[in-house]
Amino acid sequence: MKKLIAVAVAMLMMVAIFAGCGTSTPKESAASQAPAASESVAPSESAAAPATSEAAAGKVYEIAVLIKATDSDFWQYVLVGAQNYAFEHKDQVHVTTYGPPSESDTAQQAEILDGIVTKKPDGIVLAATLSDGLNNGIDAAAAAGIPVVTIDNKVTTNNYVTHYATDNLAAGAQAAQRFVDELKTRNVELKGKVGLISAMAGVQVLTDREDGFVNKLKELAPDIKVLEKVFVDNDIPKSLAAAENIYSANKSDLVGFFASNNATGDGLTQFITENSLGDKLVCMTFDSDKTEIDGIKSGAIVGTVVQDPYGMGYKGCDTIFQIVSGAKTAADFEKYYDTGVKVVDKSNVESSDMAG
Repeated sequence: MKKLIAVAVAMLMMVAIFAGCGTSTPKESAASQAPAASESVAPSESAAAPATSEAAAGKVYEIAVLIKATDSDFWQYVLVGAQNYAFEHKDQVHVTTYGPPSESDTAQQAEILDGIVTKKPDGIVLAATLSDGLNNGIDAAAAAGIPVVTIDNKVTTNNYVTHYATDNLAAGAQAAQRFVDELKTRNVELKGKVGLISAMAGVQVLTDREDGFVNKLKELAPDIKVLEKVFVDNDIPKSLAAAENIYSANKSDLVGFFASNNATGDGLTQFITENSLGDKLVCMTFDSDKTEIDGIKSGAIVGTVVQDPYGMGYKGCDTIFQIVSGAKTAADFEKYYDTGVKVVDKSNVESSDMAG
């Protein structure tokens, strides 16, 4: 099982090693934090695929990895997983990574995929920001005989081998459960309002985890009202401003916040920290940026739901390799594998299981 939170220096050293393996591209960038842990076991976690005659003859397979954004720690963890796979299979696999600067650059992401397909790699691992945003490129890859593995956000075309992702409805529900548990621990009456900060509209993974949170909260604490969600263009300063505006307008009966990804989590954590509100509001976030982890340690936020981006990158590349090397076929894989989550709070943030 991969560790949840690695030491930043160690991760930077890993990236330096991976950079020497030829996994370079103009849009490639470095990681600064650790991957999350995975609870699930998929076929791609198995040992390296048996060598076929082509692989044994020295064939090096080219795998393209396309992420949603290069400005996010979460997507850097994905790249580290992919690059680590290439490092472990350096005589068999070469990984090239791609991605637009921001998750809001959805048109650019589609253009990048079109360019990847024209280069005809042996396989593609990708995370589509919009569920239908990369369908044309995925369909073109399939028509060209290039297997595609999707991660994180489920696409609406069926022309992919398998999908590695968090069960976001369940993950959002876990965040709500921890939220209510904390209110009870603080002897706070289960009534009032909760602010909901969302990175972008129309992104299915965010919608699912927000729905999971809202629906579970309604079940556990029906007298708590979730305010209308505020979209912030996946921007940390805008997230901080949104938290400030929500607090200012509702401070008399606001009991907490839920921020549904790392950018919104960072902005919320900064607001709570700067205003010393950690003992007054219960805040849950998503992912494991350093700001969020530091916020847990300081008491600014209660906890965060941590995914397994490292595993998504690693397993995606392994699946492609098994298929293109002839060890397995697409039919050998289920259409979806849950990569699992962990709720990280003060009870486990310093534990050995959470450290790199």
